[in-house]
Amino acid sequence: MIAESGLIFLWLAAMMALLQGLFGLSVLNNRLDDFFSGAVKITALIQAALALSAFAMLLWLFMRVDLSVTLVAENDHWAKPMLYRVAASWGNHEGSMLLWVTILSFCGALLALFGGKIDQKLLSLALGSQAFLALGFFAFLLFVSNPFARLNPPATEGLGLNPLLQDPGLAFHPPTLYLGYVGLSVAFSFAVAALLTGKADRAFAKAMRIWVLGAWVFLTIGITAGSYWAYYELGWGGFWFWDPVENAALMPWLAATALFHSVSVLAKRDSLRVWTLVLAVTAFSMSMIGTFLVRSGILVSVHAFAVDPWRGSFILGLLGLYIGGALALFALRIAKIHQGNHFILPSREAGLVLNNLFLGVILAIVLIGTLYPLLAEMMNGEKLSVGAPYFNMIITPLALLLCLLMPFGTLLRWKQERWASLKWPLLVGAGLFILPEVILALKGLFSTAPLASISLGVAVMVGLLCLWPLLRQKTIHLNLWGMVLAHLGIAITLGGIASDTLFSQELLTALKPQQTARLGDWQLHFDRVMPDLGSDWTAIVADIRLERNGQSFTLHPALRHFTNPVTDTSETALKTTKAGQLYLVLGQQAEDGRWQIRAWWKPLVTLIWDGGFLTAFGGILILLDRLLRYLQKRRYQNRPDERQRLSL
Repeated sequence: MIAESGLIFLWLAAMMALLQGLFGLSVLNNRLDDFFSGAVKITALIQAALALSAFAMLLWLFMRVDLSVTLVAENDHWAKPMLYRVAASWGNHEGSMLLWVTILSFCGALLALFGGKIDQKLLSLALGSQAFLALGFFAFLLFVSNPFARLNPPATEGLGLNPLLQDPGLAFHPPTLYLGYVGLSVAFSFAVAALLTGKADRAFAKAMRIWVLGAWVFLTIGITAGSYWAYYELGWGGFWFWDPVENAALMPWLAATALFHSVSVLAKRDSLRVWTLVLAVTAFSMSMIGTFLVRSGILVSVHAFAVDPWRGSFILGLLGLYIGGALALFALRIAKIHQGNHFILPSREAGLVLNNLFLGVILAIVLIGTLYPLLAEMMNGEKLSVGAPYFNMIITPLALLLCLLMPFGTLLRWKQERWASLKWPLLVGAGLFILPEVILALKGLFSTAPLASISLGVAVMVGLLCLWPLLRQKTIHLNLWGMVLAHLGIAITLGGIASDTLFSQELLTALKPQQTARLGDWQLHFDRVMPDLGSDWTAIVADIRLERNGQSFTLHPALRHFTNPVTDTSETALKTTKAGQLYLVLGQQAEDGRWQIRAWWKPLVTLIWDGGFLTAFGGILILLDRLLRYLQKRRYQNRPDERQRLSL
């Protein structure tokens, strides 16, 4: 009965989404907007409750390991820890799409509950647009990809979760990414509502800004966590592979970054109205394209769950309907949207426009590099691969230029800035850039890795110049701290990437137990291999002792054999020190009894993820600043004496 209840909740949620969408559109008739403004909020709350109930039913089925449900039988096993049973509910195609639409409905409910200060017509139209987005995904689940389909007769044993996904990262990474994707759907819905009403003013920007920032924070966390998960799980020693599925998450982040800067200008200076609408549509378009890539079955990846072409065609149809419809609406209604206030060089507005141009170009390059092999195969059957060399060669110089401009944008004032005021930051920045280059040149590293050396110099310059705004302000608010830390985090990430490229040392060897090898200054002692046993796996675990300058510790890389499903994996061993990270992978045993061992010493590599999380933390501080200002405003509104004092 649990599966049947979940399916009923799903049908009812779809019906509420249809009603919510119709109620939302009804406010275009001014005589009906009062009634339907209330109705659309109520249906949004009911829809969210029903979607959450459906997802709760799916979670319960996985926790119980109900093998009479096809999805559970194909992805769950009684021997798995409870964490992996729960995570398995979205570690598959149908469950991940149900999680997507559940978050979509939940965000609609939050918008209905806390949108009291937003223009009610704009809010109702945004909720209506949100409902039609949800309706498409409900239809997908009900007609193409039913998560509650029964298996008759029930399976005797579940197949289990893909071992590569049996990691705490699965419980954290996909939900954070989906929260980011869905936050962008709210921005998309606001853009559609603004086009329908012909109003894209400061109030509209302030209503949308909090959602864009929240989506950007979750995308930053999700991408950073996903990068580290792949780094230690796949055993190849890299932090970014330019895999199409990785790009599917990066593209919405690039668009969301540009959108947040643009909507901030609109909220502050009533400029860039058209830019903001274009970027809102673009950001959600990238989310939909990413969904199509990962869920359509056209990619072979650990992240890509779907293998049914019919599912991919359905998602492609949704993408065409939503994005094509939004672009058509944009073409029909954009004449009613004026650009807003003008600005001149130099000014913060101009700096943010330049920032967005660079982000847009990088986004276009990633999109072309990701889709071109698929289009080429579709057109002539030729299989092409666009890998890291293409992306690194083209994007790295653009990214460095963008980072060079980043701290100066924060130093510019709104409306107009004097060129003379930038003299000292430019001089200091030049000195900060040149000093690391001289040091690296003296050590002979600049000639061997010039691009990485330049990247390190840019990272040092940007990181220190990002702190400059703190010196100019007498009163430092959370908003300023958030801006500084977000940009500082990007500089730290860039520094980690440059350090990994410049200073990493690699060892590929084959040893018998009791033999030794050297990895730079580290002495590697291969002590022994031992068998190990887990709940659903057996393993061969190596004891490898590393010594340097009095430091000594033992790492335990392993080879695991999973029984449900039958899969062999390599378990990386990591040791993080103050100076960097040791990374060990155990390979197969050769006929002569030697074991393949691959090891890296990666100085400062953890700065890559430290910077990513610091960037997200900066966004969280900005969110907290908005929340505190909102609560303070509410308090003053409830105290007439305070309002009168503030007016004086």
